[in-house]
Amino acid sequence: MVTVTCRLPDPSGLDAVAIRDWLARLEGERKGLALPMLRKACDLAIVVSPQDIHLALSVADILHELEMDDETLAAALVHIAPIPIDRDRAAVEFSPVVSTMLADLARVGILAEVRADPHREVAGSGEDLRDGGAKAAHGAVAEARAASAEEHLENLRRMLLTIADDVRVVVIILAERLHQLRQLKRADEEIQRRIALETREIHAPLANRLGIWRVKWELEDFTLRYLQPEDYKRIATQLDGRRAEREEYIGQFIGLIREKCNEAGIKAEIVGRPKHIYSIWRKMQRKQVDLDRIFDLLAVRVLVDTIADCYTVLGFVHGLWRFIPGEFDDYIATPKANLYRSLHTAVIGPEDKPVEIQIRTHEMHEHSERGVAAHWAYKENRGHDAEFQRRLLLMRHWLELKEDATDSDFAERFKSEFEPVQAYVFTPQGKLVELPHCATPVDFAYAIHSDLGHRCRGAKVNGRIVPLTFPLESGVTVEILTTKEGGPSRDWLSPHLGYLKTSRARNRVRQWFKQQDYQQHLATGRTALDREFHRLGLGRRDLEELAKRFNFKKSEDLLVAIGCGDISPVQVANSLGKPPKAEGPVLRLRQATKRKNGKARDAVVLEGVGDLMYNMARCCKPVPYDPIIGFITRGKGVTVHRSDCPVIQSLQKSDRERMIRAAWNDISDGGLYPVDILVVAGDRRGLLRDISSVFTNEEVDVLGVSSQTNKRKDTADFRFTIEIADMRQLSRILDKVAQLPDVLEVRRRV
Repeated sequence: MVTVTCRLPDPSGLDAVAIRDWLARLEGERKGLALPMLRKACDLAIVVSPQDIHLALSVADILHELEMDDETLAAALVHIAPIPIDRDRAAVEFSPVVSTMLADLARVGILAEVRADPHREVAGSGEDLRDGGAKAAHGAVAEARAASAEEHLENLRRMLLTIADDVRVVVIILAERLHQLRQLKRADEEIQRRIALETREIHAPLANRLGIWRVKWELEDFTLRYLQPEDYKRIATQLDGRRAEREEYIGQFIGLIREKCNEAGIKAEIVGRPKHIYSIWRKMQRKQVDLDRIFDLLAVRVLVDTIADCYTVLGFVHGLWRFIPGEFDDYIATPKANLYRSLHTAVIGPEDKPVEIQIRTHEMHEHSERGVAAHWAYKENRGHDAEFQRRLLLMRHWLELKEDATDSDFAERFKSEFEPVQAYVFTPQGKLVELPHCATPVDFAYAIHSDLGHRCRGAKVNGRIVPLTFPLESGVTVEILTTKEGGPSRDWLSPHLGYLKTSRARNRVRQWFKQQDYQQHLATGRTALDREFHRLGLGRRDLEELAKRFNFKKSEDLLVAIGCGDISPVQVANSLGKPPKAEGPVLRLRQATKRKNGKARDAVVLEGVGDLMYNMARCCKPVPYDPIIGFITRGKGVTVHRSDCPVIQSLQKSDRERMIRAAWNDISDGGLYPVDILVVAGDRRGLLRDISSVFTNEEVDVLGVSSQTNKRKDTADFRFTIEIADMRQLSRILDKVAQLPDVLEVRRRV
């Protein structure tokens, strides 16, 4: 039965003296606490009502019993009191860690409005049911409701573990809930049931996953007390003796096993516990038996070094006491499906009391606690989620080593590994949706429904309008603004613009474009390719040859693939100018000048010529992968031009004999190439600064810039000469400049 010993005076008797006595008791029970920090928190809290400060001190006392550090206690006092203090002041008055925990506790506060409703409706559950299939349909609806409710609850649990940057925040929440349950005895029955149900579905599983067993057991016993009061009273009455007496019995039982292990020279770690009431009730429900058929009311676990020691200890146990038939399981010889291994047996111990015994090696125990066989995973029937279990493992490890948690190196190392990879966000109706960390509102819309994603035109996060590229964090509420008709934008597929982070959303957008009319795809693809070639200064190309490079039978297929988003125009542009399949020997050219790091380039290859040096033509400034051609000069090696360079086109017939085939090498040399960019934009203040910031963010060097203003049209023309690595980088820069306000046109100038 749940019994609680109050260590604090009555709320009406709480004053400065009582608080000072409480602090002195804490100092006497555990050395090393930073009492000045706690005293400062109490001094700030004394200005609030006695009821609030009693709540704060009670929660802090629970945290003290869990041996949490002083910063956790201070954060609990300041948060729960509640003390009006902003984050900057908290960092100065206490510490940056306390300030961060207070911020996380404020964010978690949104869950106060979310209730764990196991009967949550799902879409389509209100359909009319007729004829002979009505029962089956009702069953399917009930199953769908249960699945939806469980998914919602699981996402709530995961959000709590994700939204907090510090696991100690979750411990404060659990301690606060435990105190609330302790004080619930005189509350209205409906309030008792609501809080108990929420605790059973949210808080107790969290304590279980974090390995905070004392809190878990007490939370679960309280939930049974308020949700199933008759069953709780019956089991508590039937249990032979109080919990303290059962713990004393377990201690004596362990002593007999330890004596046998010492005699045999077996190094054993032995722990025991009396089973708590909620666990007994669950087992009775699962096995459909009475209390006298539950043999693990008292349980002992023995950890040894080797498998041979496991079976030796098993022999000791069966030699000391009579084992109960049908209660022996050898999961070492035959592991469970989740690879759990252990020996389980039950015996009739002293005073004819049944005791369950588990015997395993330390390695088996580590696997059962933290591996895929983890207790919470199979007890709650959860699927294996490697990333989520990694985060849980870090949290549990932090709690186990909490005496080191205040060490800056320790905290920084774990923080770097603690970054969440998932985000849990709310719909306006309160449903939680799981997304990758920093997913966008468009990803969110497609996660709800494909049609919602297609019609998405804007978004609100916590009531504030945000861009569609806004990165979402756990705990926010997202509302999608839609149009009645329409489809997705082709810009959403551009990785440079950051509209989509999930493959699901990208696939839905591609499918939408695929389903459009073939001729529309054809026209769209042709327009997109022409526009990209124009922007990059590539001119018209042989589409049949390009189609063969992408394994299409005809050029129309290539254009349709571009139009529906399977292939981007940038990919087609990058395929130009790559080395042809040479029939003769292919030789490399050496550039006449060196790179900044002094290494010679080998970016260009040609056919049938010896070792010649080359220079890039300044007239047309070729870059990978422009179609190129070499021209053998007199005394200056080879000059590499674009194939459509006006200088090459104007060569006389006698000079054309000095032209040689050239192409870009497949292996990138890491070199940089000058290219001219033309930007036409509405004339405004700060325009040059905005364009320059794009170049700065892309880490490209600007070699030259010139501008001309057209007063009649109120526009400005800019010509930039920048250094780029290849056509991909050029296309990305053109995309980002085009997104700037008032930019009318941006393209490569050739």
